[in-house]
Amino acid sequence: MLTPGYTTRRELEEHSFSPVATLLVPLVAILLQVLLTKTFPQLFLLDLPLLVTVFFAVSRRSPIAGAVTGMIIGLLEDLVSGQPLGINSLSKTLIGYIAASIGLQIDVEAITTRVVMIFLFSMMNSLFLYLIVRRLLGLETHQLLWRHELLRAAVNTAVAIPLFFALDRSKRRQ
Repeated sequence: MLTPGYTTRRELEEHSFSPVATLLVPLVAILLQVLLTKTFPQLFLLDLPLLVTVFFAVSRRSPIAGAVTGMIIGLLEDLVSGQPLGINSLSKTLIGYIAASIGLQIDVEAITTRVVMIFLFSMMNSLFLYLIVRRLLGLETHQLLWRHELLRAAVNTAVAIPLFFALDRSKRRQ
């Protein structure tokens, strides 16, 4: 007689990605971020590396993998953006860890969850960047403008929804 085994929600819904998607998607996001903001300065509100970090973190549902993904994407972003090394890396590491931890607890596939999640993570990223620049680097000139950050969160949310649906196609069920 077979004994019913128990499978956790995490084991049922954990996703993996092909090595090509794992490497190519973050690199394309970082390059697009740099090229788009240089060509169209008004697109500085958009944060494609943040969106990719959140997508991979919630899809993998592993806080360690989310933190490592955020760290690598953030370091690469720091290297190409000319900012001090570690600013984006620290922020995206925290976001990746938190996103993956939340992905373990709630259904992150629903569109309403994704909208709320991206909006809040965008606001959190702005707060983390502010704290890193202001408190850790001691740059007193850095200000946090709430209307600007709300607009940034709204833009990132609007771009994230179709981006997440497109990236959903690269998932492999384990």
